[in-house]
Amino acid sequence: MSSLISWIVVRFYLIASMGLQVLWSFGLACLDIYALRRKRDLQNPILVSLFVVGDWVTATLSLAAACSSAGIVVLYARDLTVCATSKRLTCNRYQVSVAMAFLTWVLTAMSSHVMFWILASV
Repeated sequence: MSSLISWIVVRFYLIASMGLQVLWSFGLACLDIYALRRKRDLQNPILVSLFVVGDWVTATLSLAAACSSAGIVVLYARDLTVCATSKRLTCNRYQVSVAMAFLTWVLTAMSSHVMFWILASV
């Protein structure tokens, strides 16, 4: 029973982390579109510092969610063989979502790295 609760908690954490990532990325995209339409420069050091910290926070949360979800997948699929015995759990879809979470983390980490170098050049 406790392993099912951990499955649910980690799943909720992955969903919440990726939801925050979507909101952060959408907000940055809207700000970029606004700056392009108004022909404004976003090279303000305080604003770029905010972007760097936001990218670092979302990258850290994405990595933590992906790692904890991958741990649960390994526990269920390999160690407990729950996925083979239970038809109720959708382990394949969950494995794909964990892989996408790692891909999201890689892209966010690259974004935060680029933003750090932009901050250094401002």
